[in-house]
Amino acid sequence: MSALAIATMVGLRDEVGADWISYMQMLAGAGRSSFGRALEIGDPGYQLINWMAYQLGGGIYLVNIICATLFVWGLFRLAGTQPRPWLALLVAVPYLIIVVAMGYTRQAVALGILMAGLANFVRGGSTIRILLYVAVAALFHRTAVIAFCLVALASERSRFINVLIAIAASYFLYDIFISGEINGLVERYIEAKYSSQGAAIRIAMNMFAAVLFWLAGSRMEFSERERRLWQNYSLAAAGLLFLLLVLPSSTAVDRMALYILPLQLVVLSRLPLAIGQFTGKIAVAGYLLLVQFVWLNFSQYARYWVPYQWVLS
Repeated sequence: MSALAIATMVGLRDEVGADWISYMQMLAGAGRSSFGRALEIGDPGYQLINWMAYQLGGGIYLVNIICATLFVWGLFRLAGTQPRPWLALLVAVPYLIIVVAMGYTRQAVALGILMAGLANFVRGGSTIRILLYVAVAALFHRTAVIAFCLVALASERSRFINVLIAIAASYFLYDIFISGEINGLVERYIEAKYSSQGAAIRIAMNMFAAVLFWLAGSRMEFSERERRLWQNYSLAAAGLLFLLLVLPSSTAVDRMALYILPLQLVVLSRLPLAIGQFTGKIAVAGYLLLVQFVWLNFSQYARYWVPYQWVLS
């Protein structure tokens, strides 16, 4: 029931999110195009849903409920691998659910599929299987390919073999999903020097989780495979902080940082294991309350979410 409630709240929102008009335009463009052309003018997975929803007359709400379902599926699969699934879901609320799922629909689907892949990997899934998850996620947002190396390098094989597999598979993903769009991505994010308000805060949130992992990870009851995986994510969080300082576009770094968000869900939900049940739960709840308060009161884009509107209201 909780999964249904979240999917409904996310999928049946009405004019919520800063990119609402842009997504309406994507729907109209895909729906008025031939099937083949629709897949060519954007991320093919998302455009497929747009084209089908338009033909069925379901509009943006059908698109969003399908996307929300995919996101929630991945979120619950990853949360289910944690010792305290409900605390993991609570960690997801202030930013991952409210901001990402209700604002960045395509990347939310990509992130949901990646989270499902991470859950599969944690449970013993192969590198080939995570490659399939990443490839499907990239159908909804090409930037999802950056997550593959973080998982591939966590496998139990020798580091040299892992590096070879990561390089070969990353080149394969780049060739299929990124190479044809690289000029547009560079022009849009780097040369235009787009800036995202709050990018530093969001990247700092990932770094906070990374620091907690480094300081207390040994007491969070990670398996060896999980430890390597989240170590890679923590290093990536630090790398993105460095890129934020040197790249001219904070938006480019901000978009990549979305794929590090699972680190927060995993590490914060395990904090009670490291510092005590009561203290840990209170600390996590207080931190999440602070995040929600700051975003609602100081983000210039919060007005696109407040008040929340539902299509059936």
